[in-house]
Parts: sequence; structure tokens; C-alpha cells
Amino acid sequence: MTSVSREFQVFVKPAGADCNLRCRYCYYLDKISLASGKSHPLMPDEILEKYVIQHISAVTDNLIFFSWHGGEPLLAGVEFYRKAVGFQKKHRPAGTKIVNGIQTNGTLLNEEWCSFLSAEGFIIGISIDGPGDLHNHSRRSVKNGPTLANVIKGYKLLKQYGIKPEILCVVNSGNVKYPLFVYDFFKEIGAEYITFLPLVERSVGSSSDVSVNSVPSLEFGLFLSAIFDEWVEKDIGRIKIQVFEEAARTAFNQEHTLCIFRVNCGGVPVVEYNGDFYSCDHYVDKDHRLGNIREHDLAYFLDSSEQKQFGEAKLITLPRYCIECEVRAMCNGECPKNRFIISPDGKPGLNYLCAGYKYFFNHCRPFIEAIGEEWRKKQR
Repeated sequence: MTSVSREFQVFVKPAGADCNLRCRYCYYLDKISLASGKSHPLMPDEILEKYVIQHISAVTDNLIFFSWHGGEPLLAGVEFYRKAVGFQKKHRPAGTKIVNGIQTNGTLLNEEWCSFLSAEGFIIGISIDGPGDLHNHSRRSVKNGPTLANVIKGYKLLKQYGIKPEILCVVNSGNVKYPLFVYDFFKEIGAEYITFLPLVERSVGSSSDVSVNSVPSLEFGLFLSAIFDEWVEKDIGRIKIQVFEEAARTAFNQEHTLCIFRVNCGGVPVVEYNGDFYSCDHYVDKDHRLGNIREHDLAYFLDSSEQKQFGEAKLITLPRYCIECEVRAMCNGECPKNRFIISPDGKPGLNYLCAGYKYFFNHCRPFIEAIGEEWRKKQR
């Protein structure tokens, strides 16, 4: 193990942007052009093993985490992941533990998949936007059909195999109006881990406007606040909601685990099916392609000046309005991809979601500060 300390989570795209759904808000589907004419790209065995070796070598902790993404990563096939796990076991250093995580739309899950994922201890994230049309409006099949029934079938099958999936809910202009309806649905299906992801889509040809599907900023804050109050009253300690957990970390002076709330970013790059390395999942473009893992190993790219500059730009470009904000420690300007509006003092680079996050973090702050004070008392 190297003496260098690294924190990173690579989003590996074994099937590239290939997907069996056509979700209306998907930001990655157009990356299928990276496949150079291949309708169903797949990471070759040679690149897969090379990546596994390089990833293990780059980790500076005893826990080695692999994160498989897409598109729809299950399109790579269960045999692909059997090979991946085989390579991991082959090259795992003594005294280390390997964990795999996979993000799926859930529609391809069956007995074979769930048996394998359970046996190998995979952590699963599954995308569900709420009940009925709140999910089906945007998350459509290739033939433009609804998908929720198949997703719930896959979700229940995971639970039958002892897997506790994390629900990833994209909050958009539709479901944002029904916070408790969405939350109650998740509780009804037995959710224990929930992440709310705000949808921010730029309007074509505009530098500051967003699409009609995008979540209105303040409404997102109201959405989170309504669920937070319900969670504090009924579900704290029983259900983990990522944004609430991240806010609470400030009470204990802990670093954020989620990249969007960290002071600097750059720790969540992408490796595409062909070995190409990109700075971030939201910046898979020619300007942020740093090279290929066949040319240099993963650590080279993670430690490169280009990647460090990409990450440090998050803080450097933070508007003064953010720097002086009372909830800056909870937010840190969120994701740079969403920084395209003008601040109240007339400066560029304010996050589109600022009003919503500011409302929510101020809403939960008294509770967070109270638990922080109780914790400090126990430390004395």
C-alpha cells in the first residue's frame, strides 16, 4: 500500500450509457455516442482485470469499494460481474475487504441476479420516484410504457434475498408537490435507506433557465423540510435519509461523505467501458477526458494536476454570497454543475438550488445544533 492518502469512488460504466429504459430526465443516455457505433458496448475482460488491479492498488484503506453504474449496469450481464468478483478475489491483498455497489433501475432483476448479488454481498441502489404516475411519468420503457410495476417486482425480490436496497428518488417538478405521499409510499414498501436527488436540467440554448421537469429550487427545500419533520417525529434511527445524515455530520465536525457537499470535489470520477477516465459523472466530455487506464494507471489520474484543479475549482469559484452564508458548512455550494444563476449581490456562479437548500438547512439547523450540543456534553 502506498503512503499517499486517497479518498475516491469511481463510477465504473461496464456497459457505457446503454440502458433498457428511456427516462425523460436521463443526463447520461446521450453518452452512448462514446461507444463508437456499438449498440451494446461491454467492457472487455482485459480492461476489466486491469481496472480491478489498478483500483485495488490506488486504495489507501483496508476497505476497497467498487461502484458499478450506467446507463443500466445490469446490461453487462451477470457473468460479467462473476468475472469482476473473480478478479477482485484473485488480486485482493491480505487484510483488506472488498465491497461492491451497483445502481440499477431494477427492471432486469430476477432470481439469478438476486441470488448472485446476495451471495457476493453487493450494496444495491434502486431508482424509484414515488407511487404510480409520480414514477411512471418520467421513467419510461424503450417503448414508452410505464415501469413501476417491474421496478417494484425487482425491489421485492431483492428484499426476499436479504438485500436492503437504497432507494434513489429523483425529485422533479411533479413529485416535489407531494412530499409525504412519496415518503409514505417508501415507508409502505419497507425502505430503510433513501436518497433524494434534485433534478436540474438546463434549457437548450439558455445559460440560466431550466426545463419544465426541473425541480423548483424553493419547492425542493419545502419538500425536504416536510419529510424531515415527519422523519424526526416517527422514523429517526429507523430510516436513513442521506441528505439528513449529511446535515447531521456538521454537528460532529465530520467531513461530508457526499461529494456535492464537500469543500472540494474531484473524488468521484468515471471510468467508461473502454477504459477512458473522466473527471466526473456530470462532466463526461472531451474537455474532461484525462486519458485511458491502458495508458496510465488509475492512481496517476486521481493524483494528476488536472484532476486536482478540477476538484479545487469548486471552492475557488464559490461566490461571496455562499462564503458568508450561515449554512455554508452544510452545503459548500453544492455541485458545480448547478452553479449557473446570479447571486443577490449580482455575482455569477450561484447554485440554482441555493434557495431550496438554504431553506431546508436553516429549517433543520436547530435540531442539528441541539444534537451536536448533546454530543459535546457527553465528550466533556
